[in-house]
Formats: sequence, C-alpha cells, structure tokens
Amino acid sequence: MSETAPLPVASRKTKWLLLALVALCLAAGGGAYWYKAAANAAKQASNGKNRPLPVVVAEAKAQDVEVFLSSLGTVTPQSTVTVRSRVDGQLMQVLFREGQMVKAGDLLLVIDSRPFQVQLAQADGQLRRDRALLENARMDLKRYAELMAQGAIARQQYDTQQSLVHQYEGTVATDKATADSARLQITYSRITAPVSGQVGLRQVDPGNMVHASDANGLLVVNQIAPINVVFTLPEDQLPKVLDKLRAGEKLRVDAYDREQTKKLAQGELFSLDNQIDTSTGTVKLKATFANTKGELYPNQFVNAKLLLEVLKDAIVVPAAAVQRGQQGTYLYVVSPEGVANARNVSVGESGDGQSVILKGLALGEKVVVDGADRLRDGSPVEIKVPGGKKPEAGAQNATSQNATAQTPEQPADKAKGQPTGQTAGQTAGQTASQAAAHQNATAQPGAARGPVAKPEDRKPAPVAKPSVKSSVKSDAKADAKADAKAAHKIQTPAAGTAAKTDATTSAHTNATTNVSAEHKAKAEQKPGQKPDHKPDKQPDAAPKQDVQAGSQPQARP
Repeated sequence: MSETAPLPVASRKTKWLLLALVALCLAAGGGAYWYKAAANAAKQASNGKNRPLPVVVAEAKAQDVEVFLSSLGTVTPQSTVTVRSRVDGQLMQVLFREGQMVKAGDLLLVIDSRPFQVQLAQADGQLRRDRALLENARMDLKRYAELMAQGAIARQQYDTQQSLVHQYEGTVATDKATADSARLQITYSRITAPVSGQVGLRQVDPGNMVHASDANGLLVVNQIAPINVVFTLPEDQLPKVLDKLRAGEKLRVDAYDREQTKKLAQGELFSLDNQIDTSTGTVKLKATFANTKGELYPNQFVNAKLLLEVLKDAIVVPAAAVQRGQQGTYLYVVSPEGVANARNVSVGESGDGQSVILKGLALGEKVVVDGADRLRDGSPVEIKVPGGKKPEAGAQNATSQNATAQTPEQPADKAKGQPTGQTAGQTAGQTASQAAAHQNATAQPGAARGPVAKPEDRKPAPVAKPSVKSSVKSDAKADAKADAKAAHKIQTPAAGTAAKTDATTSAHTNATTNVSAEHKAKAEQKPGQKPDHKPDKQPDAAPKQDVQAGSQPQARP
C-alpha cells in the first residue's frame, strides 16, 4: 500500500504570499494612475484658461454696396388670350404645332365655311332683285313728277310712288347687310392668332363640332416677350419706392432662381398697384423683362430683387462676424497684441454675405469671423488661415503622450534579459529533482529501483504568477515600472526557494524508499543462501521525470 504525503506548509504559504503581492501591486498601480490622471486634468484645465484660442479674422474694407429689396414673385405673360370659335361648325384643319411661337395674324384653325357661302349666295340674289325693283320705282317716280307738273295726276299719286322708292331703298340696304353677314361668317371660319406669342396645347381635335357658346376655348396664346414679374413688398418699404418713382428714376429689378444663386434676367419696375392688400399688409408691384432668350416662363416662381440705392465707400465686414446679444449687435475686434475685444456696432444693410457697419468700426480693423462662440471680452487669440489651420497649444504633446500610453510596456523580467518567474522556478525544480534521482541510482546499484510515479498520478507543478503588465499613460509610466521591478525581485527568490524545497523533499523520499526495499530483500532471503551480489545493469542516468513540488511518488505493490 502506498502512502500519500500531505502538501508542505511552506509551499501553500508561498502561494498565498505571491497572490497577496500581486494584488498589492495592482492596487498600487491603479491608485498611482488615478492620482496622476486627476493631477494632469486639473493642470490642463488651469493652463487652458490662458491658452490663445484659434480664430479666423477678416479686415474691414470700403466698397460700394447695392441695397436691394427682396421678395417672392411670379412670372406672368404680357397678355394671355384664350382663342374661341365665333361661329358654329365642324373643325376641319389645325395648322399649328403645340408649343409653337406664332405671330399675330397667322392662320391657326379652319372651320367648315360652306354653309356660310350658301347664305352669302342667297343674300346676293335677294340684293339684286331688290335693286331692280328700286330702279323701276325711281323711274316711275320721275314720270309722276312730270305728269304732276302738267296737272295730269294728283299730288297723292306722286307721294305714294315716292314712298315706294324709299321702301325699296331700305330693302336693298337690308340685303347688303345680309350679304356682309354671310361674308363675315366665312371670315370667322378661319381662326388666326390674335397676338404674337407661344401656342399652348390644343383643346379640340379636327373633326369635332365647335360652337361659339363652348365654355372651353380651342387654344391659349401667351405673349412672353416681353414678360412681367409680379411681386409684393411690405407697406413699410413703399414710401422709399414711391420717392424714387416720383423723382423719375428707373429702378432695376433682378430675377433670381429659387435658390437665389443664378440670375435669370434683368428688367425694370413698370408699375405698382393702387391699393394695399389689407389681409397681408403688402402692395403688388410689376416689373417688365425683355425675355428675348426665353429665360422666364409663365407662372414661374422667382426671387425678385429691387435695387433701391447704391451706398458709396461703405465699411463692409462678413455677415458672420456680426453677433447679437442682449446689448444689441456687436463683434469681436482683434488688437495688434492678439486680444479680442467685444465692441457694439450699428449694422446697416446686409446681403450677399456682407454687412454694412454704419457706426463703431474703423476701416482696416480686423474682426473675428470664425471662432467667436468661444471668446470672451479680452480673450487672447491666435489668428489662423482658413484651409491651413494651426494645431492648438499642447495638442502635439497630448498626441505623443497618447501614442506612448497605447504602446504596451515590456515585462520587467524581459527587460533585464532574465526568464520570467514561472520559467525560472520550473527550471530550478526540474534540475534539482533530476540530480537527486541520478545520485541515488549511482550510490546503490544493488538496491531495487525506487517506485516511478504513473503518468496519471502526475500533477502540474505550481506556476508562479507572471509579473503584471502595466499599460498606463505616460504620466504613470515611471511608477508602474518601479512596481514591476519590485514585484520581480520578490517573486524570483520565492520561486527559487519553492523549487529547492521541492527538490530536497523528493530526494529524501527516494532515499527512504530505496533503504526500505533493501531491508525487505534481506528478510526474504532463505537461510544458507548467498545473497545475489550481481547487481543490475547500472543505468547511465536516472530516468528524467518531472517531480512535482510538495508531492511524494507512490510505490507499486
């Protein structure tokens, strides 16, 4: 029966000691890192108050500024005509192409005129008949006048004949009107363009019957050259416009697209409405444009800008430099010493990204355009150029510190060129065990070999905890390295001591086992029998085995 020896008390104490040391190192490193990080944050916060802030500046300059009154407008044709038929009949021909530009008098549609030609022929026949009767009545009236002068007829007969002549004259006049009416109907059967402009989509196709009483017309013609733009202005701005018109000035009007980025056309103010719309408080104005190239289209949405006046040599700054607060409008002026000072100013007209400064700023002074949101009155600034920004103070050092902190440090053991605590302890223990086993086998060649531990009985040697890698920032780097070196100095002797203790225990156990086996062999020897002094073949070396620290090999039964 094999007996198992309990684990040495020294080995367990060493294990707990190592764990305590590792925990202590971790706590010390974490505390040092937290303390250094808090100190650096406080230091950076205190230094940031006096650090110059990067800003973009612009110089106040003098230039001519155009003052515009802007509003939304709608393009309207100079004239819009809905063409309708003036006679009833069948539509025979359509002589235009939809969307075509036509001139006044161009033939567009043809209606069947044969019924009107028949009416004209009837009116002409009736007119000839009535004319013949009129001529006969006039001849009789002439005869009656001669006879009455001779006293051959009564006065009454002459008057009756004269009245008959007048009746025939009226009938002839009626016949002429009937013939003219028939000719007019024939003229109406040929529809021409009333104005020059663009033809829209036709409403009726050839072959359909059209009537003068139809609600919808046959087509629409819009006169687009010239063309108008109708826009509105608030009633507060009306006196300025009226003063210019009464002085006989022609005000320029520019039409821009919806995004106000592209100028479509340029015209002039034509007229304005005679009353203010009470529901909106605005007045309508109309501007006319030549529109020779067709830039404007009927019912198009545009932004109308009315040029009211031009300010000569006005002080202008970018509109982004003007700030608004409780004290009104102000801006930051940068002094030659690099200090930003807040200054109240009076702002005039603004447009196209520029603002006119009426009061509070001199020509050539530098104002802050970008970065004003972080400024205070008297803040130091650093002027930077757009597109080539300078790094802020301390940014380069912070970047290098972050890069160093993100690179993992090498273990203290490797830095000194020595193996780690785990490798040193295992190597020392294995070397001592192998030397003790070889010594026992050589000193007692005749004795039975000591029991060999089975592979399943082997247990892994206790592994010492490796040194903790510290990955701290540059501010706690020195403290972390010192802690790692101290841990290495304490751990390496402890591992060597544990290995030596395990080797001594293993050697003592092997020697005791060999002596017990020799005594057992002598007791079993029969009386008078010579002991067999033939020793077994001496091995060159004891088999190499991994002797576990604090464990005793078991003898085979």
